[in-house]
This record gives sequence, structure tokens and C-alpha cells, in this order.
Amino acid sequence: MPVVDSDSGEACRVAPFRQIAADLAAEIERGELAPGRPLPSEKELTERYGVARNTARSALAVLRERGLIYAVTGRGSYVTDSAGGNE
Repeated sequence: MPVVDSDSGEACRVAPFRQIAADLAAEIERGELAPGRPLPSEKELTERYGVARNTARSALAVLRERGLIYAVTGRGSYVTDSAGGNE
């Protein structure tokens, strides 16, 4: 998944899990994924991005570490109430 380096202007590759996390974070920040709403499942992310389940799991872990989502065992991941900054 290429992106443009802001310093050099050259295309470079970003790890797929980081790109997925960035895409989901942007959806949260735009309000497309509202607080309390579920995120796509790992299976849905693997299908959307054509990646392995561990890659999708790693992307969700990044969002949890950033405090944007929380996980409920057996139910999925949800957007935190404080995510998005649209208060």
C-alpha cells in the first residue's frame, strides 16, 4: 500500500496493518464510525483489504493502543466514547 513521503515526495510502502489502522482511524475521526458503534470484524477486514487475519488483528491492536477502540471478548471491537474529538 504505497503512500507519499511528506519530506521527499517519493512513494514508499506502509505495513498493511498500519494502513488499515490509519484508514479506520480516519473513518472514526470523520464520524463515519461513531462512538459505541462496532468496527468491521477481522473477517470483514481481511476481505476488504485482502490480508491475513493476523494483519487485521494487528491493525485493531494499534487502534486499541491509541485509545480509539475497545474490544469485547466474543463480540468485537467498538469505537470509544472519546474517539473522534467531535465533542
